[in-house]
Amino acid sequence: MTKRQGAALDRKKLFADPVMVTTVVVLIAFLTLFIIYPLAILLVDSFISPDGGGFTLSVFKRIFDMWTFRTAIGNTLKVGFVVGIGSALIGLLFAYVEVYVKVRGKFMGGLFKVVSMLPVVSPPFVLSLSIIMLFGKSGIITRYLLHIYDNSVYGFWGIVIVQTMTFFPVCYLMLRGLLKNIDPSLEEAARDMGASRWKVFTSVTLPLMLPGLGNAFLVSFIESIADFANPMIIGGSYDTLATTIYLQITGAYDKIGAAAMAVVLLSITFVMFLVQKYYLERKTAATLTGKASRARMLITDKSVRAPLTVLCSAIAIFVILMYICVPFGALFNTWGYDFHLTFKWFERVFTRYHGLQAFTDSFVLSLIAAPITSLLSMIISYLVVKKNFKTKGFIEFASMLAMAVPGTVLGVGYIRGFANGVFRTGFMQGLYGTGAILVIVFIVRSLPTGTRSGISALRQIDKSIEESAYDLGAGSGKVFTTVTLPLIKDSFFSGLVTSFVRSITAISAIILLVTPEFLLITVQINEFAEKGSYGLACAFATILIVITYGSVLLMNTLIKHFGTSKKIKEVTD
Repeated sequence: MTKRQGAALDRKKLFADPVMVTTVVVLIAFLTLFIIYPLAILLVDSFISPDGGGFTLSVFKRIFDMWTFRTAIGNTLKVGFVVGIGSALIGLLFAYVEVYVKVRGKFMGGLFKVVSMLPVVSPPFVLSLSIIMLFGKSGIITRYLLHIYDNSVYGFWGIVIVQTMTFFPVCYLMLRGLLKNIDPSLEEAARDMGASRWKVFTSVTLPLMLPGLGNAFLVSFIESIADFANPMIIGGSYDTLATTIYLQITGAYDKIGAAAMAVVLLSITFVMFLVQKYYLERKTAATLTGKASRARMLITDKSVRAPLTVLCSAIAIFVILMYICVPFGALFNTWGYDFHLTFKWFERVFTRYHGLQAFTDSFVLSLIAAPITSLLSMIISYLVVKKNFKTKGFIEFASMLAMAVPGTVLGVGYIRGFANGVFRTGFMQGLYGTGAILVIVFIVRSLPTGTRSGISALRQIDKSIEESAYDLGAGSGKVFTTVTLPLIKDSFFSGLVTSFVRSITAISAIILLVTPEFLLITVQINEFAEKGSYGLACAFATILIVITYGSVLLMNTLIKHFGTSKKIKEVTD
């Protein structure tokens, strides 16, 4: 049987199963309605004249005539490049030390684990709060240790430092796996020929991992230019595209202009996403030599080990110090002036500022979104890996597209699409301003992460296992629920907790969509941080970190005892 005949037979089996056909149709409708449609509306707003005059570039001409917008583009690209380079290099440093350097004791291993976990379980703007409390005008380090009373952390360097410290653990996790897969014999052969360690690194190791390093740079670059919360809190007058779009809607009430700005930001991230996904990922896979034939001989030279270990330790301790500032900021009476311990900020969270409602709303909405996201991710992964049909490519592309869409852009698209777009009446128009639209945004934002994890897990399952169930008369739905899903329980649980954590800590995609009916924790933190009420912001953030970290520990325990493997998987896989 030829490959084409096999694909035709798979399609015939698929469309003979009503459950699978219904699933495919529902998925296509969901992805089209909640991912493709909002982005299409932005394009319509940007290129079609509002008076029905047809194609026009007048909206783009108007926004590019605004010096604030042109400045924001330059600022965004500048920050993105610096953060991308810094995050990739620091990530490489940490990955290299863990994989190549013999570190004494378990201290470094514990530091690496903590640093890689913290960005996952914390709100995206926690470090902005910390750096203000450490290095601002009332900062512990600047004011009380260095006696500097006029230091400002706002602006370009504040954003760069915070984003680099936030995103480099992602690069570290990516590059760690890449370095582990390089065959040690390649480097040892160069050493045997008399090459120095630096020569081996520059001529053997670095060329093998260069595409992966470029991949890490692009991921950090995309995350940086799409970030809303950190520039909003610590940017000051240094505007980026994400904050400019937000202010264009909330300040200038210019939805059409904001839509055109969103298209510009989306174009930048989309191009980078395509390069990262369809070029660098393939190049990275091609450079790996497979499983190492023997264990790597770790570097024990003190001249190499000592400086690298000290540098990594200093960076890791600095990051941990910034996270520790958050609970202390909530325990001090007045940060920077009165350091008497008090619980008044935690009390006010629940007595004056509707903290219970904020935590309840955030928890419930995230808890609803998490299992739906995880299940959808596994279904999409199953269809992509195990089935052959013409619209499979669309399902895979649309589900991964949300990774390239900045949260602010998606928020503008939902406003234009569901507040006054095609659906001016009826159920879809009624979604805007409800909890359902927030749940949908949570699902869309977390779908790419779960889908990638599911695809990786499913590719390890032999097709014959499922074919045996088909031969016994089971339908696609029965095979998926009784055979496939139990085999990928680890990925399902991992997707579940990742989706919950991403949802409850989200800010950029929902700040434009949330209404007074719903109070979300991240929106509250952002509001109090902007007002300079750091005690309240830290109290909210501390409780949120406890919730998310507790969720991760609980889910890891479930995976350990009920998953397909006794090995605990990281939620970032």
